Amino acid sequence: MSAPDMSEEGPPDGVAPLVTPWVVARVTGPSMSPAVRHGDRLLVRRVRPGGRLRTGDVVLARFPARPGLLVVKRVRRPVAGGYWVEGDNPLVADDSRAFGPAVVVGRVVARLWPRPGRPSPAS
Repeated sequence: MSAPDMSEEGPPDGVAPLVTPWVVARVTGPSMSPAVRHGDRLLVRRVRPGGRLRTGDVVLARFPARPGLLVVKRVRRPVAGGYWVEGDNPLVADDSRAFGPAVVVGRVVARLWPRPGRPSPAS
């Protein structure tokens, strides 16, 4: 299966990119448990449109259907319109299963607090 070429596409209207190259995101909720937990602080690097992402990357994303919602999810696959992202906790469905393709605005580089390190790979 080949990935669609999204190198020339910008984010859909209404989906705001990150303003700065680096941000710290605070996780709320259990959707990425156990890799990322409620209260974790994550260092996120901005991803520009057309940036390279791999299946399994933990990312910061927005949904065109809900542009005000900023989520931490795992990339499952590229799809038309962005990426299919899902949480690691299958009981929480505030991801592409509910809102469709997401626009990835940043990639999680590290967990800063309370347990410094990288988020666990997908199980």
